[in-house]
Amino acid sequence: MLLLYAMLGLVVSSFLNVCIDRLPEGESIVSPPSHCPYCGRRLAPLDLIPLLSYILLRGRCRYCGAPIPRRVLVVEATTGLLFALLWYRYGLSLRLLLATLYTCLFIVIFVVDLEHRLVLNRVIYPAIAVALLAVPFTPHHQVVELLAGGALGFGLLFLVALVYPAGMGMGDVKLATFIGLVVGFPSVFVALLISFVAGGLAGGSLLVSGLKGRKDPIPFAPFLVTGGMVAMLYGKEILDWYWRWVL
Repeated sequence: MLLLYAMLGLVVSSFLNVCIDRLPEGESIVSPPSHCPYCGRRLAPLDLIPLLSYILLRGRCRYCGAPIPRRVLVVEATTGLLFALLWYRYGLSLRLLLATLYTCLFIVIFVVDLEHRLVLNRVIYPAIAVALLAVPFTPHHQVVELLAGGALGFGLLFLVALVYPAGMGMGDVKLATFIGLVVGFPSVFVALLISFVAGGLAGGSLLVSGLKGRKDPIPFAPFLVTGGMVAMLYGKEILDWYWRWVL
């Protein structure tokens, strides 16, 4: 079953790549059918097999030879692995269904912000709405915990945005709200701590290596998504470890 769920992740990853390609351009994710953005040729079913098509075509369009972004392969592989992890973690359950939905949203938000430095309203607003609707049905969480998590995510990141608007956008604030609704209180603190530590380490490494200057923007949503995923999967265990060994 774990293997089958990973294969489902590979199938879903093709749709996620369509969302990542089209949503920043304001295009429909339903039509037209998948096609090469360079020559416009509609892709055949053999061109759309996750992982295998990219490898067999050597990362190029079958019809015009234009390069296919390597990101397509990375998203496919990552989605399959994450689906396998979700099954291993939750098995067949309502938690699996919700975590799968949230993971798909996280992947789209992560890659779009990495490529375009945007947290799209047409993604984050529906994500927040879904999380709010799911609050009464989320297992192992009380309603007040999830609502408090969303409020804290919004409030803490909104304060950062007020103090340092050049480094924190409202898209990040909305994303923190979504993460808080997903992981609840107190796991939202785990998500934010991981986000800021990972972001600080990555930013420092880029500065030291010369790949980024002090005034160059660094997208923060990928770090928020990383913290959110870790907190969603293992937030309670991390907090239990902290209370047991640190305090």
